[in-house]
Amino acid sequence: MGTIKLFELKKIQTEFPSEKITSPDQAANFIRRFYFDDMEIFESFFILLLNQANKTIGYAKISQGGISGTVVDVRIIAKYAIEALATSVILAHNHPSGNLTPSQADITITEKIKAGLKILDIKVYDHLILTADSFYSMENNNEI
Repeated sequence: MGTIKLFELKKIQTEFPSEKITSPDQAANFIRRFYFDDMEIFESFFILLLNQANKTIGYAKISQGGISGTVVDVRIIAKYAIEALATSVILAHNHPSGNLTPSQADITITEKIKAGLKILDIKVYDHLILTADSFYSMENNNEI
């Protein structure tokens, strides 16, 4: 009888750009590459996946909602982070209204994600709120 292989971990080469993220400005500029037409039409939530050296290893669009909100599931974020073997993530979503102020829902989901990933030893470095011409860093404003 042969052995059944249930799963295998292996590194897959991709064309994804690996950049060291050292500031919220740099993270915001990197994440903007994935928004395309989303920015001013509907709210979308992304995660940027980082390795131990703070280099980008991937991203995932977690959800896309309507004009004023989107649903975010911590389990989906954890799934992508684990699959990528990420040691940290940067959360990002946009406000089509142009308002950079985080809502209570933004703060609550950030705390929930941070607590969920902490169990897995995955750090949440920041949660960025993007608009067409600016961004807000929850880390820079001591809200993480």
